[in-house]
Amino acid sequence: MRIEREDLLRLDSSLGRIWLETDGVGGYAASTVLGCNTTRYHGLLVAPPRGSVKRHVFLSRFEETLVSGGREFALSMARYAGVLHPQGHQYVSTFEMAPFPTWTYRIGDVDVRREVLLVRGAPTVLVRWKLSGGDTPFTLHVRPFLPCREADSLAFENVYLVRDVRSVPGGVASRPYASLPAVSLTTSRPAPFLPESHWYRGVEFPDDMARGYGGHEDQFSPGRFEVDLSPGEEFVVAATIGDRVADPAALWRSENRRRRTATPIASGVKTSQVRVADEFLYTAPHGRLGVIAGFPWFGEWGRDTAIALPGLLLAAGRVEECGAALSALSEFLRRGRLPNRFGLTPETSEYGATDPALWFARAVRLFENAGGDDARLMRDLYPALAAIASGYRDSRADDLRMDDAGLLSGTSGATAATWMDAVLAGTAVTPRDGCAVEVNALWFHLLDHVARLARRAGDTKAAREWSAQKRRAGKSFLARFWLEDERRLADVWKDGIADRGVRPNMVIAASLEFSPLSKAQRAAVVLVARNELLTPRGLRSLSPRDPGYQGRYEGDVRSRDRAYHQGTVWPWLVGAYAEAYLRAHGRGASSRRHLREVLDAFAPALEERAIGQVAEVYDGDPPHRARGAWAQAWNAGELLRAWALAGSA
Repeated sequence: MRIEREDLLRLDSSLGRIWLETDGVGGYAASTVLGCNTTRYHGLLVAPPRGSVKRHVFLSRFEETLVSGGREFALSMARYAGVLHPQGHQYVSTFEMAPFPTWTYRIGDVDVRREVLLVRGAPTVLVRWKLSGGDTPFTLHVRPFLPCREADSLAFENVYLVRDVRSVPGGVASRPYASLPAVSLTTSRPAPFLPESHWYRGVEFPDDMARGYGGHEDQFSPGRFEVDLSPGEEFVVAATIGDRVADPAALWRSENRRRRTATPIASGVKTSQVRVADEFLYTAPHGRLGVIAGFPWFGEWGRDTAIALPGLLLAAGRVEECGAALSALSEFLRRGRLPNRFGLTPETSEYGATDPALWFARAVRLFENAGGDDARLMRDLYPALAAIASGYRDSRADDLRMDDAGLLSGTSGATAATWMDAVLAGTAVTPRDGCAVEVNALWFHLLDHVARLARRAGDTKAAREWSAQKRRAGKSFLARFWLEDERRLADVWKDGIADRGVRPNMVIAASLEFSPLSKAQRAAVVLVARNELLTPRGLRSLSPRDPGYQGRYEGDVRSRDRAYHQGTVWPWLVGAYAEAYLRAHGRGASSRRHLREVLDAFAPALEERAIGQVAEVYDGDPPHRARGAWAQAWNAGELLRAWALAGSA
């Protein structure tokens, strides 16, 4: 994607469009297409330090200035109290996203090319400047800003910060706080570092202020590099919290070659999601393959991982990688449950949600259907599924127990244990205590699958027991959830009362391979969803006809949480919609045509916020503005899975 100067200078638009790079080990780099940070989460080096899963902003930005003939030409931008300073956009010509973020500036007859590349597999960012055209020599000043704080927090001037920098071969290292690693800054050619340490007070983040958070911080800079550059020459700075980069220019060349052989950005929803799939995959602690749920503020979440993996890997033909990831994930099972939020180990993880293990079980079936290794399935994954089924059956936790009808129920109204998990003042915004429809559809799916695998394993007794449990659960499911008068499913059943809210959870239930629903019932559910929930950005979380519907996800935390699952659109649900549609209407040309229209409608979203990415959520009301996190793994995964389903229809 290329943005020309005319569009870049539309500041209201440009300051809302984001580029994102990820490093495959849990970190990222991101800012706006003008390079002006508008939120605390923007930065050139945002990474978890060793021994932690919490990302920190180590390097926020560089202040970059070219000097010639006594005149200064700013390339960078920042915002202070509503004022942009410096104003590097004065000289900007173009921005290009592929194969990595690249800006071209025009100063007289000289073009300045600025490129940012995050090294795959290391907490390291490379920034390169190259001059071309004309014959004017310049001196480039590069000043690093080092907040060195948790990404969710803000930094303020304090007496604890260590201002000193130390020399290292090829550059300097700064360690403002003893509790965090040093930031090493090395250069591709000799460049004096002038130790002029300053606090820059009142850096402003308007995006945070609009979301009801504090939007000002003080940023520390230890000094600046100076280097003379003439047209035809380049300068590379490497910043890392790992081992210093001995040769930034060589690393730049090797990473540049690697990146240019990867899948390029191209038009179209499917191609873009294929390219970004790897941005969510990362090497988790102890070497396993994990999934970052989203950027910038999500880490590894069990539910998101289990939902995203089949699309991120299976849809791309990476079947055995998916199997290995699922096997490693199963090692986190405790009493049949998976963490909702992962720590470094199972002991430091949070096991507070009802459904992650049920989504894991569904991913195992998709792995099996994709031709996954049978030995892995029976050796690693079948025992995991049996442990999940037994653990759920025997659970007596407040948020999870099997009732007398054979269905799963949660008894605590204060706990938001499904994916609709917003909580205000200790109370679920969307209370779903009792029997939730998608949880019990997934439970039926697990029981059916584990019974089949038990028969394959030759365990006739277990197969009979799980089959009986499945039949009981299926009968109860239809009795409690099917609303014959409205030809759809209720969302929750509790104490003999069905919650008749029209929500997308019924679509999840209608999408699953093993289901108590008939084909006609699936079709009826899909029809209601198509009429009331489907938008060009996915499915609404509540029908606009409902009195509790909220069509805009905006404002402070309380306002946003009230709307989060009360009408806000969730793109990942399009995967369930596509699967349910095919199960209801078959795999003919008309089905393929409809689903491709649904998926093609996402194309404008790829340029609205984070380039190439589908945002976490969108307003329920048109024009369905992008909201929430910039990029979400289950969105990319389920869009890819939906494309694979539509392509095979």
